[in-house]
Amino acid sequence: MKENGKTQKLSTEPYKGVRDFYPEDMEVQNYIFSVWRKVAEKFGYQEYAASLLEPAELYRTKGNEEIVNEQSFTFTDRGGREVALRPEMTPSLARMIAARRKSLKFPLRWYTIANCFRYERPQRGRKREHWQLNADVMGVAGIEAEVEIISLAHAVMKAFEAKNEDFEIRINSRKLLQEVYRPILKNEEQFPELLRLLDKREKISEEEYEKKWKEQFTGPFREMKLHESKNLTILMRSLKEKGIETRFDPYLARGFDYYTDTVFEVFDTHPDNRRSLFGGGRYDNLLEMFGAEPIPTVGFGMGDVTIRDFLETHNLPLFSSSPL
Repeated sequence: MKENGKTQKLSTEPYKGVRDFYPEDMEVQNYIFSVWRKVAEKFGYQEYAASLLEPAELYRTKGNEEIVNEQSFTFTDRGGREVALRPEMTPSLARMIAARRKSLKFPLRWYTIANCFRYERPQRGRKREHWQLNADVMGVAGIEAEVEIISLAHAVMKAFEAKNEDFEIRINSRKLLQEVYRPILKNEEQFPELLRLLDKREKISEEEYEKKWKEQFTGPFREMKLHESKNLTILMRSLKEKGIETRFDPYLARGFDYYTDTVFEVFDTHPDNRRSLFGGGRYDNLLEMFGAEPIPTVGFGMGDVTIRDFLETHNLPLFSSSPL
């Protein structure tokens, strides 16, 4: 490459926010993938996959406004179609299920390890490219689906040799949030705004949070109580009976608009890495954007970047100790 008549050397650095995987890095990555795959299949989940290229409109209907407008890698192909590198896997899963809904036998238990892209500021725990375990159970309307999915997420953490005190599972309900805050909303369309503000609560200052709240809503924040949700109370009790401790978090909202009820996140408790590691929840209506009948679904996504940070922070194994 020449500039001003001089030959310029190309940089050996990868594109900003993505990673090269040398053999020693692949050993860690393969270990993470092997744990994901082993636990998911132990729970009876079948592996699937999809292309990382999707129509951009797929993410506009029931996604996250910030991800769609600010974090998507999009381009126009030679046929004039707007295409996106997938920022997450759930819409692709919904598209696949809608395409063969009549021939599939429910309930379905599917998982994938997918490459995802988001144009955001690279920092600890966040890259512009990451790999993600997605696990979903489809066709189960009762809370036994939440119990199963959260049990699977918990089992993955334990398979990485995490101790109970190393992480915390927080739970909330989108339905309860809507019931409690409906009186202070100007209209139903404001509910997604409320969820997005709650989701940013730990990412902005308390002063900025309170200012935004007063600007947007007509009443004060009221901290919800667990007893206000019968389903959450039963869910947390059922998990405790299985030896899985959870905590009710009245601020937990999750960023995606498609969640319909239960949401949960797994948090690192280490003082050097206090952050959300991954999460999921129930989304029963996502197939509606394809004109298909809704299918009750609960799932979660766990990224390789945050789980590697977790393993390194807690000095947990990064390689398999099993002999070949």
